[in-house]
Amino acid sequence: MTTFIIAALSGDGFIAKNPSHSSLSWRSQGDRQFFISRTREARVVVMGLNTAKTSRRPMPERLNIIYAKGKEELPQWQEFEGWEVTQKDPISLIQEIAERGYGEVAICGGQTIYTMFMEAGVVDKLYLTIEPILFGQGMTLFNKELDIKLELVGTKKLGEQTLLLEYNVLK
Repeated sequence: MTTFIIAALSGDGFIAKNPSHSSLSWRSQGDRQFFISRTREARVVVMGLNTAKTSRRPMPERLNIIYAKGKEELPQWQEFEGWEVTQKDPISLIQEIAERGYGEVAICGGQTIYTMFMEAGVVDKLYLTIEPILFGQGMTLFNKELDIKLELVGTKKLGEQTLLLEYNVLK
């Protein structure tokens, strides 16, 4: 089982200006195409409630898992049909997904979910797109102090101004 974080970052290292700031408004076409392709290949996406709200609908051709306390936490639940809701710890969730026959899981945000999976030690890779925009302040990729070493395994231009960095997590 391979678990990876996939995220777009501003040039100054932020994933958003605030929890309700949608990346749809500032991510490049190249990043969006990479995100769609890579998550479709993985077949499983995991995200928090705020990220799901900005997505507005489940992603087709993928198992969509959302972290929420339950359906009662989700406003207008019918808008969230097609999502599985979980509260499982990352290790248990990854084990369950593997038992269901999947080989990869894309962790799609936000900050709390990225941190939770990284702290649990289940993340194998990071795909970080650097976009040519500056926020000055905002939300970082993680919301706690971490000390995790990475190995750069590749870079790729996703357009004239956008760079994709691929890292392995050293365990």
